[in-house]
Amino acid sequence: MSNLLVTGGAGFIGANFVHYWMKKYPQDKVVVLDALTYAGNRANLASVNDKQNFYFCHGDICDTGLVETLLREHHVDTIVHFAAESHVDRSISGPDSFIETNIIGTYSLLKASKKVWLDDGVNKENHRFHHVSTDEVYGTLGPNDPAFSESTQYAPNSPYSASKASSDHLVRAFHHTYGLKVTTSNCSNNYGPYHFPEKLIPLVITNILQDRPLPVYGDGKQIRDWLYVEDHAQGIDLVIKQGNIGDCYNIGGINEWANIDIVNLICSYINDVFSNNIELHKLFPGAKRAKAGRSEELICFVEDRAGHDRRYAIDPKKSNSELGYQPHESFESGIRKTIEWYLNSSDWWESILEGTYRI
Repeated sequence: MSNLLVTGGAGFIGANFVHYWMKKYPQDKVVVLDALTYAGNRANLASVNDKQNFYFCHGDICDTGLVETLLREHHVDTIVHFAAESHVDRSISGPDSFIETNIIGTYSLLKASKKVWLDDGVNKENHRFHHVSTDEVYGTLGPNDPAFSESTQYAPNSPYSASKASSDHLVRAFHHTYGLKVTTSNCSNNYGPYHFPEKLIPLVITNILQDRPLPVYGDGKQIRDWLYVEDHAQGIDLVIKQGNIGDCYNIGGINEWANIDIVNLICSYINDVFSNNIELHKLFPGAKRAKAGRSEELICFVEDRAGHDRRYAIDPKKSNSELGYQPHESFESGIRKTIEWYLNSSDWWESILEGTYRI
């Protein structure tokens, strides 16, 4: 049995991880700490909210005293740290919150962990601090460059990726300096249920269902490596259970797609769904192009993002060979599942777009 503290557990990846973990390990206790900023949503955890082995705390990871209290009161032996500001566009227009949450917040968690686990000797030998990072810390790749490995030199190009790189270095330092038992995972782009609709895939899906433009940066040929969110949760599980203390593991699906190709794929899938299900016409009366089988007409190209990285790609060989990691979903199957979830969860994303989603 383990007692987990999941930071950012009401967000997209964090909530999916909570659902995954509580289903696979029903005997474990899961404590979620989330500040419920714009992307944190209690509704993401509605199905586990009443379980006896689940506890939610509305609070800030920068509150070191609160973190210490949670570690002690709930006998936490494992921290899974998702809490982060993550939208690159927002980091360009307003980097302050990224510095505060991603760097200072991670330092606060490390300081609390050191105090309780090491200085006070609670779970001194049996603890784990798992830090969830991103492939963006490695910078950008050319068309023919090899994918990022765990030994790739860091070269972040946005305030977001720079703040995540800083947090990675802090986690490493607390291990090598103080002996805190840490692991880090760097993951490719995630997609799936509960994805906040400012990101590419949920934005395209929800905009089609509202007959709104599908904005594509530049020429749309930026390449990203994509992973279904539950496959990411599985990878983190393996790192926590089997990973070497102090090591980093890349989690990816060897699944590179250009942005414009993803947009066209989603348009095609949604066109097909609407052509075969007349009930959807009643549920989404605003989806005019989708009902006509012409969602791609909504695509429009907009000015490219400042400092836009051209390509990301993860090399997961280490996770594959050392942990036996393999994703279950192909991109095509994962996209279909994701679209079906958004079609069946219109109350969730419509309330977000209306600004009434927090419960």
